[in-house]
Amino acid sequence: MDPIGPVAIEAIALTKLYGNFAAIRDVSFVVPAGQVVAFLGPNGAGKSTTLKILTGYLSPTSGTARVAGFDVAAERIQAARRLGYLPENGPLYPEMTPLELLRFFGQARGLADNLLSSRLDAVVAQCRLEEVLEKSIHKLSKGYRQRVGMAQALLHEPEILIMDEPTSGLDPNQIRESRALIRQLAETKTVLLSTHILQEVEAMADRVVMISEGHIVFDGSPAEMAGVDGLEKSFYRLTGGAAAREAAQ
Repeated sequence: MDPIGPVAIEAIALTKLYGNFAAIRDVSFVVPAGQVVAFLGPNGAGKSTTLKILTGYLSPTSGTARVAGFDVAAERIQAARRLGYLPENGPLYPEMTPLELLRFFGQARGLADNLLSSRLDAVVAQCRLEEVLEKSIHKLSKGYRQRVGMAQALLHEPEILIMDEPTSGLDPNQIRESRALIRQLAETKTVLLSTHILQEVEAMADRVVMISEGHIVFDGSPAEMAGVDGLEKSFYRLTGGAAAREAAQ
């Protein structure tokens, strides 16, 4: 799909090889500024590998990743300033409290004391962490740990958010709260969220980029993907070849 307006995220022919195995191959797509894009695919399709390359945590074998116009490999610091990343399990040190962890990340990002103080107040309120600020992270529920991870991703006020399975392991109430927060953030930010859950697409996405077996197999709106058969049947059709081959092996 051709972008309309400024491009926030750009993947250009990304390939990641592990020996003879290609985790992803020739993955290309763009995320225009202001969109919520669901990066959809079955488990093991290459979603997390792609996100790690886009955020600079992993180097591609070939290809280019750009965030806010900056080459993630060559201009890592400039890209990181504009990007907030929430990994699936959260970059959390369990022995710390949420307050200690957020201060640590703020200082690591070079936020001045007065700015860090105001940003701490903002993300604590935004992610509703007041009740657990002084508790050890290892004692927190999965939902609260996810909120702490979201707070650290928002701490430096990034314009772009990348989230890997943001509702994985949450109960229905926690999923509803997380979706509400993501929708709120999407009013002012570009959001790319990885998921294999079709309800996430229906609830939040403006657009779907779908990956299967390391290749992009669809790029369009949720309505275009659903077509006349619905999202579930379209998902099965787009990934059914992979499933059939796995069953035959």
